[in-house]
Amino acid sequence: MSIPTSTSVVESAVIRAPLSNVWHYIKLQNFSDFWSSLKSSQHVKGTSDETDVVQWSFKDGVQLEVKQEEHSTINHYITYSVITAKPELTYSSVLSTIRCYPITSGELEGSTYVEWTGNFSSDADAGVIQDAKFKRRDALADLAKAATKK
Repeated sequence: MSIPTSTSVVESAVIRAPLSNVWHYIKLQNFSDFWSSLKSSQHVKGTSDETDVVQWSFKDGVQLEVKQEEHSTINHYITYSVITAKPELTYSSVLSTIRCYPITSGELEGSTYVEWTGNFSSDADAGVIQDAKFKRRDALADLAKAATKK
């Protein structure tokens, strides 16, 4: 019997760097510039001009093709879905969003709040959700390291 679980994950971090430094990395093809788990991230050739598809090749051998669903340079967010995976995923789908907000007052003024969500199909189990949680935490820590170097 499977363990009932939420099918969403939300991870966030305050990065002590201005929004412009953080936002610079939030393009699907640039994720390997900060995320240490990725070996490469590159545009997939042969897709239509109106479709942004990027292949993420992870150091552990996993390959994901992710499709940009939404992107706003005004509101500083990107939404993407996984369209193919090798090896195959154990769940049907996931839609993820990364949002960046400038911190405009207080002790952390000039920093950036980053939120990375994932909404999984109902067939995702607790292991999938936990894996997504920790991968996002690791990636946010890597993003902080990269953004504060500028």
